[in-house]
Amino acid sequence: MSVVGAQPFIKPMQPSPSVSPGIQRRHTLPASEFRPLNTQDAISVFEIEREAFISVSGECPLHLDEVRHFLTLCPELSMGWFEEGRLVAFIIGSLWDQDRLTTDALTLHKPCGSTVHIHVLAVHRTFRQQGKGPILMWRYLQYLRCLPNVRRAVLMCEDFLIPFYRKSGFKVLGRCAITVANLTFTEMWYPISGHAYMRRNSEAIRFPQHPLTLMYYTVM
Repeated sequence: MSVVGAQPFIKPMQPSPSVSPGIQRRHTLPASEFRPLNTQDAISVFEIEREAFISVSGECPLHLDEVRHFLTLCPELSMGWFEEGRLVAFIIGSLWDQDRLTTDALTLHKPCGSTVHIHVLAVHRTFRQQGKGPILMWRYLQYLRCLPNVRRAVLMCEDFLIPFYRKSGFKVLGRCAITVANLTFTEMWYPISGHAYMRRNSEAIRFPQHPLTLMYYTVM
């Protein structure tokens, strides 16, 4: 239908009453928001990730197509921290169904798995050194506790990040079988189990209830 043809069906707009600028309602974005990511966030995610990791290790945990891949298959296993609509930090995870990580864990999502594999945690450069990495990890782990089928979270990290994850409650599993270029990793895990009372009472974040698995490097 053309615009001209549709015009007779448009109700004429009534002039709005004059309102003093001082009492006009202001519509603003929330100052701080945690929500699952979607494919529309993929470019912002990748830009933060690329800046964070390329300069440090020369490798990105997830390439742009892989970011889109996981945000399509399991967006509920991601978490983004937005301030005034701007992405400042994020986590991307997927489900895994084995005791230890293998190369397949880098690209696969196992819907029947009970382990959440954290692929990447990164913070925008402008917001680093503000404690946002630990806060986001804490929120994410609390969210996982609300998922009835999740039993643990796992990740792999470079050795200099082990103290960071230990402070978040992760324990060392041992050397990871996965290597990327000349990088080696330590595998760590965090025990999780679903709790009905936490699902009822948690106000931290409301995501679809699906299990999760976490993996890869982290830049705080």
